[in-house]
Amino acid sequence: MSNELLQKVIDTTNLGSDATTTNTNGHGLLYPDQANRFIDYMWDATILAKAARTIRMRSNTTEIDKVAVGERIMRVATESAPQNYVSGYTNTGATFSKVSLTTTKLRLDWELSSESLEDNLEGGDLEDHIARLMATQAGNDVEDVLINGDTTSNDGLLVAFDGFRKKALAGGHVVDAAGDTLKSSVFNSALKALPRKYKQRRNQLRFFAGSNLVQDYLYALIDVAASPFDIASGVIRGQVAGPDGAPGSTTPFAFGIPVVNVPLMDETRSGTYSGASGNHGDVHLTFPQNFIVGIKRDVTVYRLFQPKKDTIEYTLYIRVGCAIENLDAHVVVKNVKVAS
Repeated sequence: MSNELLQKVIDTTNLGSDATTTNTNGHGLLYPDQANRFIDYMWDATILAKAARTIRMRSNTTEIDKVAVGERIMRVATESAPQNYVSGYTNTGATFSKVSLTTTKLRLDWELSSESLEDNLEGGDLEDHIARLMATQAGNDVEDVLINGDTTSNDGLLVAFDGFRKKALAGGHVVDAAGDTLKSSVFNSALKALPRKYKQRRNQLRFFAGSNLVQDYLYALIDVAASPFDIASGVIRGQVAGPDGAPGSTTPFAFGIPVVNVPLMDETRSGTYSGASGNHGDVHLTFPQNFIVGIKRDVTVYRLFQPKKDTIEYTLYIRVGCAIENLDAHVVVKNVKVAS
């Protein structure tokens, strides 16, 4: 992100009459290209949102057209009889539907004291530095609500809208691990639950799981008693391509499908099966582009000096929303236990 854009974000009094909206308190609306660049900078802090299909919206609500066809739509052709006389034959057509995508306004507030700007070693660069940190945290918060959002939550952020997890549990294919840790059997169950027509594009599929679950899987793959031959064999099979499991990495594989480490997937949930104890998370299997993130172009930043407090207050507003385009192509395995 350029210093020019950062200055545009944090010093909105300079927007002047060229901005879409200004007033004497010092606030304004970023230009569309500047908003896009600011959003891209926030997105650098995300993992799942960056992999998802992003739609830059001009209004708060939009509908995405969806076309689908069923399985096994061909039949044997019979020359001696018209189509409509062939036993068991029915005309096949495409199914048209729409996926609704609605954004919700989110806000981020922070402030700086005049002393911190005057006395720190960075001097005038401190404001830019803090703006960068705030943009990064905004990206983390956006990713959090996109994944874990729940309108029944008591959390001030997660209550904004239902996120990918809740949508997948409500309409996707759900598998209950019932307390199993993340291992091959969990991945196997997810693959078997996915309708076979989507396995034609197996090379595009991804598993998504939280950091601790990915670490558990990596640890299970490492056998201290294994011979060098066994370790090399695992690398060749694509089970162990690296031991780090860094955020956003696809180093481990399960049945040839990359496992993506998504740190903000909640792994502190209580199990919903009989006798559950400890922390649990989920594993998702789908195509990355099946996740849809809607984000409105307009990023509004307010900057206001408070003389009685001798501070500068900032408030950022942004509108985001999410949807899963094809729930039939999404499998979620719940109640996967985090190893203690």
